[in-house]
Amino acid sequence: MPTTPPPDGVARSAEELNAAIRALWSHPQVPLTAEQRAEYEALCTELRQVQRGDVTTAA
Repeated sequence: MPTTPPPDGVARSAEELNAAIRALWSHPQVPLTAEQRAEYEALCTELRQVQRGDVTTAA
């Protein structure tokens, strides 16, 4: 189930991103589909930005 990106200017927390990443896998040995892989890569990119402090969370 794809996650919906947040509205422009609203950053998700690292916890939210980690939960979305974990939710992609039903089982560790089940491979991701191409769509899930793309979503995983986007989530990881967003998580790296949050971890580096490149984004500001909404109030």
